[in-house]
Amino acid sequence: MKILLVEDEPKMADIVRYGLTRADYVVDHVADGLLALNAVEQTNYDLLVLDEMLPSLSGFQFLSKIRQCGIQTPVIMLSARADLKDRLTGFQMGADDYLAKPFFMEELIARIKAILVRHSPSVPSLLHVGGIRLDLQSRRAQWCNTSATLSQREFDLLLCLMNSPDHIFSRQEILKQVWRIGFDPQSNVVDVYIRRIKQKLARTDNDALWPVESVRNVGYRIRPVEPL
Repeated sequence: MKILLVEDEPKMADIVRYGLTRADYVVDHVADGLLALNAVEQTNYDLLVLDEMLPSLSGFQFLSKIRQCGIQTPVIMLSARADLKDRLTGFQMGADDYLAKPFFMEELIARIKAILVRHSPSVPSLLHVGGIRLDLQSRRAQWCNTSATLSQREFDLLLCLMNSPDHIFSRQEILKQVWRIGFDPQSNVVDVYIRRIKQKLARTDNDALWPVESVRNVGYRIRPVEPL
């Protein structure tokens, strides 16, 4: 997810940008309304975090202009002024949320997540690759006649493979995407979790048809075609 932060106070901008980056968002930053207007005209952002008091164009003026242009990107306004009149003005201009300064980063991130969920397109709740069915809501997986509920880490690992069928993931890639840590050549955690998933699902005699393959000296992949 890509976020544009529009904030003219350098210290506040650094804090917010650091917090959002730590939460795995890609963050661009500009310090005035005109630069922000130029940025949203050139880039499709998933969300805008907008300070109210800005040079060149105020947050309200900027918000009014982008809404008049038909840009419906979700906006969270930040302001040191928390009175009802200002909040109502923000909502009337087209803001999706309004957060008074000072605030906790955890609350800003929670509000961002809630807005992005509301604006995200619906996604299928069931993924089917290589004969494995994975329920994205319950974390329940099924292969052949065996089903099991996966742990969160097992689910994340299997989902990583199923989202890119036939792609060979190195252990380094898997550690980065699933565990969000760098490569440790001494770690066998990926192999351990691959075995755990297989032990939960591959309990039949056709074990050779199990679609998660180990690629020697490289990593793992899942075959996209269901075995006959």
